[in-house]
Amino acid sequence: MNYKEIIFRYDTEIGTETVGDILAAELGNIGFESFVTDDQGLAAYVREDLFRQETLNDCLANFPLPGVAFRFTVNHIVGQNWNEEWEKHYFQPIHIGKECLIRASFHPEEQGFQYEIIIDPKMAFGTGNHATTYLMITEMLKLDLTGKELLDMGCGTAVLAILAAKKGASRVVAIDIDEWAYNNALENCRLNHTENIQVAQGGAEKIAEFGVFDYIFANINRNILLSDVWRYVPALKKGGSLLMSGFYENDIPAIRQECENNRLTVSEFSERNGWVGLVCSF
Repeated sequence: MNYKEIIFRYDTEIGTETVGDILAAELGNIGFESFVTDDQGLAAYVREDLFRQETLNDCLANFPLPGVAFRFTVNHIVGQNWNEEWEKHYFQPIHIGKECLIRASFHPEEQGFQYEIIIDPKMAFGTGNHATTYLMITEMLKLDLTGKELLDMGCGTAVLAILAAKKGASRVVAIDIDEWAYNNALENCRLNHTENIQVAQGGAEKIAEFGVFDYIFANINRNILLSDVWRYVPALKKGGSLLMSGFYENDIPAIRQECENNRLTVSEFSERNGWVGLVCSF
């Protein structure tokens, strides 16, 4: 499958990191799948058959931050050897304290971490570089998952599912609607010797096939979360928790209201670079 690579540069007084994070979220809403940031801007990837120039123009014209002037170039990328692309763009290992190391297979081994996760991301989202993935991993590290059943919804690379399996969860299910993510999740499960994770391709309608869970992790985006919360609730055990990320702090009221409409109680939230992780109990 071929992709379009769009290299964005922008003039802003806000800061390139903040603009890049919000731009990635906005592009995710129109079909873009993967993002690489640097100190100059953002590289974003979308399937060639899903790319629409007019849709991209509308997205940039309605960008939620003021005073940002965008420039971009569009490149054609043949769908092969995505690890070379990530290595070229300096995907670095992620260290979360001394508890968790996330690295690619082309990175050297490091000692002293409780959990090591090997992720070859290709075109799937979720290496830990992005604030939302970091927030979700941080929340998962707080939990005793021994013997628990967990769903990683919108799994991307399956990094959360793999960590759950390494933390002793008795059953882990990882679901993503995208074929690239599905195949990449399977590959990463093999790399980490966690082949017992059940990986499935589909949307939230797929959840009902897998029973109920102690924990559901959903790192997606605001609009999908708002539309799918009602599907998560029947899959939660009594006393279970739903952990969500992929939205901004100013989205909390809307997310909270939808959760309360579905008998969920928001118990806490965490923030990183304007992004939010939310914990809800059932």
